[in-house]
Amino acid sequence: MIRFTIMRLLQAIPVLFTVITVTFFLIRQAPGGPFDAEKPVIPAVKRALEAKYNLDQPIFQQYLSYFGDLFKGDMGPSFKYPGWQVEDLIMSGLPITAELAFYALLVALVIGVLAGCVAALKPNSPQDYIPMSLAMIGICFPTFLLGPLLVLIFGFGLNLVPVSGWGDLPGDKILPSITLGAAYAAYVARLTRGGMLEVLNQDYIRTARAKGLPEWVVICKHALRGGLIPTVSFLGPAFAGLLAGSFVVETIFQIPGLGRFYVQAAFNRDYTMILGTTIFLSTLIVVFNLLSDLLATWLNPRLRQQYSGGGS
Repeated sequence: MIRFTIMRLLQAIPVLFTVITVTFFLIRQAPGGPFDAEKPVIPAVKRALEAKYNLDQPIFQQYLSYFGDLFKGDMGPSFKYPGWQVEDLIMSGLPITAELAFYALLVALVIGVLAGCVAALKPNSPQDYIPMSLAMIGICFPTFLLGPLLVLIFGFGLNLVPVSGWGDLPGDKILPSITLGAAYAAYVARLTRGGMLEVLNQDYIRTARAKGLPEWVVICKHALRGGLIPTVSFLGPAFAGLLAGSFVVETIFQIPGLGRFYVQAAFNRDYTMILGTTIFLSTLIVVFNLLSDLLATWLNPRLRQQYSGGGS
């Protein structure tokens, strides 16, 4: 396992290097700059600002300087939030985004696991087709469409829950969590169904049933542990994807999280904020992918034996 973990971490280095390099040069190809505004800035002031943030240097020299600061743990100052470092802005918005991602993941797990288990109990029957068809709705409705639709129905139509904010009013976390978690619930449902179908055909499940154990004991105690392995493997990328994919939801529901900072940075050409957020989210994706693989290995004895045999 130690060898497996080290190899995965080493593989992450060129991935992150590529992400940083591509992002650095791409954002500078976008029209406009961090100090362009509707009201033109005095040329002398603009030159002074560019000199302060090293934007007057050749782009390759800026690239090397950024990497040097990054190795020291310095993501640089924000161009649009004077006095704020990028890492401070990320840390200020991360707790809200992480909380939103956590609730969305709970929504995805509760709906997805339940639907997948129900469908797997009677494959190729209405009990299978109905939950799987409903699960497809989550995939077919993107967040930018599902969010306003839920707001229109449950916010303005039925007036049941607030339609904006986060933690200011009772129930204002419900619609954002459902909106963000719906698509992942569909993937969880399909993965759970596939994993459960494979496990329910195993000999030890037949043995458990032959002993006269109640069906709920067979499913919950014996089948779920093996049937949820594909779902567990998906949890790491899913949580990282929820963190990185909350931009639309945070914008729709006016949530002051990391996603809104990222969207505003893109509009404002805040180079350091875009780079810092991209690096941070990319690192999270790598870390959560590794954690999910380790958890799936722990749940699967065959994989544990394979990696132990390979040297740990």
